Amino acid sequence: MAMKPGSMRTTALVAGLLYLITIVTSIPALILYGPVLNDPGYITGPGPDTGVLWGGFLEMICVFACIGTAVVLYPVVKRQNEVAALGFVAARVLEGAIIVVGIVSLLAVVTLRQSAAAGADVDTLVTTGTALVAIHNWTFLLGPGFIPAVNALLLGYLLYKARLVPRVIPVIGLIGAPLLFLSATAVLFGLYAQVSVLSGMSAVPIFVWEGSLGLWLVVKGFRPAPLTAAPVAPAPAVHSAQ
Repeated sequence: MAMKPGSMRTTALVAGLLYLITIVTSIPALILYGPVLNDPGYITGPGPDTGVLWGGFLEMICVFACIGTAVVLYPVVKRQNEVAALGFVAARVLEGAIIVVGIVSLLAVVTLRQSAAAGADVDTLVTTGTALVAIHNWTFLLGPGFIPAVNALLLGYLLYKARLVPRVIPVIGLIGAPLLFLSATAVLFGLYAQVSVLSGMSAVPIFVWEGSLGLWLVVKGFRPAPLTAAPVAPAPAVHSAQ
């Protein structure tokens, strides 16, 4: 049977909202992490921990929204190419898992900072805290650095072929994906810092791609396309032996 228009509109609305949630939660989280990321002495300082805890909370919401975008869109885009759609879901889950590792590493710094008041060795705490922050920094490169490029290639291809949104939107993602991947590779091999002008410029197309996709799905929904009207093949009947 064909997908109902009301169901398609709901799917587009939910997917668009989830994309926007990933944007509005990830940026404030990075700002709230500032003290623990930029001050090696944070782990032995007086705190407070509230900013880091809120940052972790917002990033967890971002993770759920990140995975949710793929889960919600999968039943629609799999009609175009089920392998690519499944790859998109897997990449989103992997991205979320990597982000969670980064969250745990910074929350562990908070736990150790609280133990510093109980007389823990300061030098050991600083060394451990620095290592945990380094883990977060690597997850920030591997998760939001590399994986969104793969996401943009897979979903951009699916949406471009299916014509579910104006083609200019997935084209932005398809252009931004290799730029982001190359930039993340350059950071990986130390050609420039992850927080730099070049790195920021390479991330702009992906930011525009995800933001414009989210806004379009919320405001307009999916465009009419053969893919959404195609009938679903019924499952073959299973006959029991008499």
